[in-house]
Amino acid sequence: MQVLDRIRVVLVEPSHPGNIGGAARALKVMGLSQLAVVNPRRFPDPQAEWRAAGAQDVLETTTVHESVVDAISDCHWVVGTSTRQRRIPWPMKSAEEIAHEAIARLSRDPDSRIAILFGCETSGLTNDELQKCHCHLQIPAHPDYPSLNLAMAVQVVGYELFKRAIATQPDARQPEPATWDRPPATARQIEGLMTHLESVLIASEFLDPANPGQSLTRLRRLINRVQPDETEVQMLRGVLNQLSKANSGPK
Repeated sequence: MQVLDRIRVVLVEPSHPGNIGGAARALKVMGLSQLAVVNPRRFPDPQAEWRAAGAQDVLETTTVHESVVDAISDCHWVVGTSTRQRRIPWPMKSAEEIAHEAIARLSRDPDSRIAILFGCETSGLTNDELQKCHCHLQIPAHPDYPSLNLAMAVQVVGYELFKRAIATQPDARQPEPATWDRPPATARQIEGLMTHLESVLIASEFLDPANPGQSLTRLRRLINRVQPDETEVQMLRGVLNQLSKANSGPK
């Protein structure tokens, strides 16, 4: 199923190479093939190869990145797994809901790419990493022992994606879904917009860099919720450029 080839699972700072191999195996079982790791403690490693079993091809094509930004830069929709409640709430969905939305997005736009982030085994994703996501995914577990092994969590999400992909196989009797007129903005383009916006807010004295509070976090949440396309991001940056010019003129 080609739709699954555009979903990238990103393991952020995994501490044990066996979990990387286990994740590779989980992905292959569910028809997924894109695995990326950010600052792994040990990789490549024989334990990763051993745990991957028959998924050596997935392991061999696994990409290694220095940052989350680099790992997701070309993706249009980013999901972060999290077990903690946040002071500033973010859109939260179940694995099944994520699978429904992911497959729908990929079916609408043949050029779109999706990333699903999993944090390190001990502490999960940081607040900064979660803020780079359009929504968060939570796998419910028994409150007496809610800890889920990293590879098992990948398996749960992979299963829901595979199940949904099978259920939405092309049917000649169904009309083609409507497509958006412009590609959605990538994570790299969103980061560029946020950096640009921050600089303009500081220059205009709307934002105090010494005490920014939660303004940027809430603005990022707003932009991620809207999910602008490439043209809309370019327009917003054009507006920021014009505002900067106006503010720098004679007073």
